[in-house]
Amino acid sequence: MKLEVRDLGFHYPKQERMIFSDVSFGIDKGEVISILGTNGAGKSTLLNCMANLYRPIRGEILIDGRNLRDMRSKEVAKYIGYVPQVHNPAYAYSVLDFVVMGRTPYIGMFQTPKEGDYSAAEEALRCIGITHLIDKPYTEISGGERQMVTIARVLAQQPDVILLDEPTAHLDYGNQIRMTRLVRKLADSGYAVILTTHMPDHVIMLQDKVGILDHDGRFTFGKAEDILSDSLLSNLYSVDLKLVYIDEAKRDTCVPFAY
Repeated sequence: MKLEVRDLGFHYPKQERMIFSDVSFGIDKGEVISILGTNGAGKSTLLNCMANLYRPIRGEILIDGRNLRDMRSKEVAKYIGYVPQVHNPAYAYSVLDFVVMGRTPYIGMFQTPKEGDYSAAEEALRCIGITHLIDKPYTEISGGERQMVTIARVLAQQPDVILLDEPTAHLDYGNQIRMTRLVRKLADSGYAVILTTHMPDHVIMLQDKVGILDHDGRFTFGKAEDILSDSLLSNLYSVDLKLVYIDEAKRDTCVPFAY
């Protein structure tokens, strides 16, 4: 499976200013792409286009050569799973029932989930390591737990590509590290993972590819080790930043200059 984005451009209705343009990249199973940028740069909008929620003004998104526009939503859902930044529950479903909703692409309109669907949901919860939440009401767990449960729902969906919109945004520092490790684990298990983030350190930890989306809608793509630099990050965030190698961690980290 290969997902390709070719010359993608987008602006909102009744607006002439392009949010981004000429965005091109590809991803295969087992890879991670981090979309890095500041607030308002259009990272979530780009992800929404790939999730088939927004229609690009120009360009195309292909799955194994097929244009996303030519595919039905249910078919797209068998290839692409999307985890939004925030999910506000409307009903007090149990965590298991919430996760089994990820099986919707495989269930007919008037059908109910079968034993195999519940088995897939339970396996997704085991993969994430949150089976202790299985009987809890989704409305009564923490925001960080909801994020993990929503990822489990996408795993139950069994897509090839997982889109994560700022998966660490509402997590404490320890859970940010755990989430970053989970993303790497998912890719190593055979998923293609695309996530948005504000944090250069998340990109460095994932040791894969990065797309830099700046405020002018320009997109720079490549291996993180080749793309990230002091000057690029300083220009992107409008503060003086430096990549410093930490011997104990055996990797670079991004630090600001002293005041």
